[in-house]
Amino acid sequence: MESNTELKRGLKERHISMIAMGGAIGTGIFLAMGDSIHTAGAGGALVAYGAIGVMVYFLITSLGEMATFMPISGSFGVYASEFVDPAFGFAMGWNYWYNWAITIATEMVAGALVMRFWFPHVPAIVWSSLFLTIVVVLNLLSAKAYGEAEFWFASIKVVTVIIFLIVGALIIFGIMNGQYIGFKNFFADGGPFVGGGKAIISIFLIAGFSFQGTELIGITAGESENPEKTIPKAVHTIFWRILIFYMGTILVIGCILTAKQAGVETSPFTMVFERAGIAGAASVMNAVILTSVLSAGNSGMYASSRMLHSMAHEGMAPKIFGKTNKRGVPVNAVLLTTVVASACFLTGLYSENQVYIWLVAASGLAGFIAWLGIAVCHYRFRGAYIAQGRDLKDLPYRAKLYPFGPIIAFVLCAIVIIGQGASYVTSGGIQWMGFISSYLGIPLFLIILIGYKIKNKTKIIKLKDVDLNKNRINE
Repeated sequence: MESNTELKRGLKERHISMIAMGGAIGTGIFLAMGDSIHTAGAGGALVAYGAIGVMVYFLITSLGEMATFMPISGSFGVYASEFVDPAFGFAMGWNYWYNWAITIATEMVAGALVMRFWFPHVPAIVWSSLFLTIVVVLNLLSAKAYGEAEFWFASIKVVTVIIFLIVGALIIFGIMNGQYIGFKNFFADGGPFVGGGKAIISIFLIAGFSFQGTELIGITAGESENPEKTIPKAVHTIFWRILIFYMGTILVIGCILTAKQAGVETSPFTMVFERAGIAGAASVMNAVILTSVLSAGNSGMYASSRMLHSMAHEGMAPKIFGKTNKRGVPVNAVLLTTVVASACFLTGLYSENQVYIWLVAASGLAGFIAWLGIAVCHYRFRGAYIAQGRDLKDLPYRAKLYPFGPIIAFVLCAIVIIGQGASYVTSGGIQWMGFISSYLGIPLFLIILIGYKIKNKTKIIKLKDVDLNKNRINE
């Protein structure tokens, strides 16, 4: 029976790095970036993405420390149970599963938005259904096959962003189209800071959504061939690559397009190539964005199904979701995730643009709650490690700037969680659909946490009682 419940360690370092890159470089950079610049201006976007970038750095180094010490597919869901409180782990696990399940729906809607470039009259629900089917099929392959497919998916995106940055620079300095643009568009349409501080805070959520996926490093640890070596390397390389890509993209878009010209109707990447007078390249770019959408959705299905599989093993989800097929794939977990991801079919009732913004808000908040939990877990892990008289030098990987890192990440996460719905409160009243989707994750998380705690009478684990030997692969 054991062979029907265990995952297989088939992921190499390049797979892990690219899976995390694939999760983080998706519609957040290719599509949602336009909405960020439209809302807060290029300057506001730089501030928001820079602040979230700092927070993410501390979070993934914290996660890297725990994942190299205890590499399991449930990652911080299990850490929350082992280092804090089983009720906290239960809520964290289900929250993260929900987060990525909704993110898959977001990517499927984004795919329909991209297809509108070629087929403006085909209903969005047709494309969402097709793309969701593709993602499900890809995830029914083995972890190694999935990792290989995701490596090439993500590679296409990385190369695309690099080409975009080069072409953008050539356009800005007049080398490609013969007209020097410079930074004048940064200050057009009320830029570089459109809407002031409120606008910057409002796009923190979009920025966070864009960076979500970096924590996949922790999830992949459970299927990594050599986590003590591969995880630290992935942590160091992925963050800087993503930060440079996002900041560079904002600079290029901000120079070529004004805040009013950016948005989610058409990808700013496509608009930039059209400005360069390369119509054919715009179609190619849209095809790449479509690949990116499928890649990010693919990573989302992987993350959510692995978290559900891990929770089943911990007794926090029905056992049926802990079963795997002969290839080590948790089929039942994939199928349940697919049911929730079907929220993308809301495009049959509402406009795809509106559904996309709602889904970004809903999944973005759940992601921030997960990040907040990672900070808490690391703080408790390090406290338990020291309380039990262990030497920090024995850790396979140590996060920098402890305890300031997790504290800073915790505070920034809390600020965003509290303030991210402010944009839906206007002088004309409250935009209830947007407001509710922004905050829905908070009561859901608390209900799950408190309900489990009352039912099972769990308590916060004392630091000296934390079992640091459980779930270690070398034990």
